Amino acid sequence: MITAKHKEKALRIERSLAKCEARDYEIRIEAAMLAATHWVNGAYHALGVSAENNDILHTYMLTVNEYRRYAAANEHLIGKLAEIEDVRPLYVRGDVAGGEAIADRAVALLNDIRAIALGV
Repeated sequence: MITAKHKEKALRIERSLAKCEARDYEIRIEAAMLAATHWVNGAYHALGVSAENNDILHTYMLTVNEYRRYAAANEHLIGKLAEIEDVRPLYVRGDVAGGEAIADRAVALLNDIRAIALGV
């Protein structure tokens, strides 16, 4: 997907995310991850790290060498996305207490990722 399309999708997801309330922590985490993935892919395409036909779906699906290549290009992008993805199973699919605080953290990470991506 081209960089501009990633940006468009990320912004659309963020508009939906803004309508959620604190108690909607599962969808807030999910939306933060989806939007962040679009920002990360767009940024890595813009940096020339990945081709437009080679998008990251999930950080945990990358090989060690792929993850290290992305981290070498910009460790904050891939690291912050991985942090969101790491909490997703516990709070979106699980029933661990503290989901609202974790959703706030996921949204903060999304905001960091967006700022980095827009600076690329």
